[in-house]
Amino acid sequence: MSAASAPRRDTRGIVDPAELLARVRFRRHTPAPELRPYLEHYWLIDWELTEPYATHVVPHPSVNVVFQRYGPLDGPPDATGASVRASAEVAGIGLGLFTQKLTGAGRVCGVQFRPGGFRPFAPAWPVSAWTGRRVPLAEVFAAAGGEGGSDPLSAVLSPDADHARVAALDAFLLAHGPAPDPAAEQAMELVELIRADRGLRRVSRLASASGLSARSLQRLFAACIGVGPKWVILRYRIHEALERAEAAGPTGAPDWAALAAELGYSDQAHLVRDFTATIGVPPTAYARGVSAPSPSVRRRLPAR
Repeated sequence: MSAASAPRRDTRGIVDPAELLARVRFRRHTPAPELRPYLEHYWLIDWELTEPYATHVVPHPSVNVVFQRYGPLDGPPDATGASVRASAEVAGIGLGLFTQKLTGAGRVCGVQFRPGGFRPFAPAWPVSAWTGRRVPLAEVFAAAGGEGGSDPLSAVLSPDADHARVAALDAFLLAHGPAPDPAAEQAMELVELIRADRGLRRVSRLASASGLSARSLQRLFAACIGVGPKWVILRYRIHEALERAEAAGPTGAPDWAALAAELGYSDQAHLVRDFTATIGVPPTAYARGVSAPSPSVRRRLPAR
């Protein structure tokens, strides 16, 4: 099982990443060496906005642990009585487009686990128990913020320096695992195979590569990933199509029929249907929207 030495630099899954990065400070950091086989990276976001902004993400097949603090721009409370709100939660795999409205000032410190990497930290439940759900951290990690220990919410969110936040995230996770789990390691390897091999388009081929029956493969993914293998294959297809649309720029667009064939779709209509159902607009409209400077065009992007 490999361990990444540096966080990813791509923006896969972020809808209109240029717009997001123009409004927030977004960084990724590498976790402690002992944690790298299980984590993609830490992701940190800080913002101070004078007007609300909605960010949209097509989630990866990954569980996240999220520490977040929201409040008015000038500190709590403001003239309307609004106050700072802070929370920590486990965010299971999101099945649809995730939208978050950002206002005032805020800070988020997140942990993105590798697909399958969360199971060794919470082995009492199948990862599918968290799919489509966001639950308080203490429901999964009973000792989080528990008696006699430091409060991880404060430890992670209070420091202004990135290295101190990363150290707090490392300390929290190392206090809660990971427990050895050969099944989770196998699941992580299979998802990495899906991600790396764009020619792998069918669950039957994945089953053959794993040496498992289709039913055993489904059980492994439910227990360790949280979604089925077909869902993972389709999600990575959409991420690829989204990235191609973003890279098209104002001068042109991808050959959608060729891309559909490359990604394993039977025809262009199937790709368009999946893309539209996930993102909220057809791929051609999305490509025009992210490359256009006009706010009127950007408003065509999903705002739900």
